[in-house]
Amino acid sequence: MSHRFGLKGNLALMVSHCAGMLDLVALPLWVGILVASYQFDSQQAGGLVTLFLIGAVCASVLIAPRFKTLNRRMVASVGFFASGLCFFAASQTNDYFQLALLHVVAGVCSSAALSMAHGMFARGENPHRLFAIAGLTLGVMGFVFMGATPNITQAVGGHSLFIIFGGIMTLAALVCAVAFPSVVLDHEENANNKSIETKIPSSVWFGIVGISLMAVTQAMTFSFMERVGNDRGFSTDSVTLVLVVMALINIVAAALAGIFQKRFSAQFVLFAGPVLQIVLSNIMMNASSFAFYAASAACFVSIMIFTHTFVFGLLARLDVSGRAMAATPAMLMIGAAIGPVLGGTIIKLFDYQGIGIAAFVFGTISLVCFMRVFQHRSDAISTESAV
Repeated sequence: MSHRFGLKGNLALMVSHCAGMLDLVALPLWVGILVASYQFDSQQAGGLVTLFLIGAVCASVLIAPRFKTLNRRMVASVGFFASGLCFFAASQTNDYFQLALLHVVAGVCSSAALSMAHGMFARGENPHRLFAIAGLTLGVMGFVFMGATPNITQAVGGHSLFIIFGGIMTLAALVCAVAFPSVVLDHEENANNKSIETKIPSSVWFGIVGISLMAVTQAMTFSFMERVGNDRGFSTDSVTLVLVVMALINIVAAALAGIFQKRFSAQFVLFAGPVLQIVLSNIMMNASSFAFYAASAACFVSIMIFTHTFVFGLLARLDVSGRAMAATPAMLMIGAAIGPVLGGTIIKLFDYQGIGIAAFVFGTISLVCFMRVFQHRSDAISTESAV
């Protein structure tokens, strides 16, 4: 059953999405500051972000199956608040072990909260449109974040990044405590829960694997976008400008994903997404010219935003229980958790060109998985017709 959440409820879901998907916006600065300000190498810096994402994956996997039975408002508000406290604590230490522990706990808490929001998206009247609006909101936040944060960290110090993270999480906790939507399942839906929840369609699982592998390429490349620009000799101001332009393009991509819901087929978008991601990743990691670097870097994240909106809408239709969509953080972050530390390791062994090769491998497998989504979907429709 679909629901309308009202202005307050939708606002809480948008804020939750922005806070919970903070890594999508902040990865290059996050890794860059851990390298430049904390003097960690690329593997150590990537490892800290990976620990955050591993915590996020574990929380989402455990929480998603219990989506309908939990107090969703409480989980969302407490989760974001606890994550905020972890980031505030992280701003007060340089010890790697302490930072590692705080990153894990922050990831667990924020992902538990985000799973509640994404599960609610899937129960909305138009999941695709809601997710597109959430992407638009995240793009606006990313624009403000990328415009302001580099200047703040340069002026105050790298620890200020964690203070900013903590502030965002705390704000999300307050909004969720006041406005997170409450949906009561009706008697008919409760009666049908057993039949709905017995099995998630196989096409959904292929979609989950496909988008997770895109998330690997996303995180692996995006985490070192700032570093590769710096190592190619591009100025800090130039790289920062690219990040700001990227945030603007992300806003446009999210808006277009909503506008083109009925104009582009999900099949076309899912097939094109991994291919474009491979191309842009290789250009970014191999370009010696600032123009090629800037063009590929500025458009890179928008591919994931646009594609994932169509994936979310499609899988929400295929799995009406909402359980699979409540695991959206796990879908993205199980891949993203591997990305930063994998990218850092590849750079140490093969330099930046190795990331482009890895992007080709993961992108190809992702494309095959998306093809299987539609093959299994067609098989299911044929079976239903025969019956």
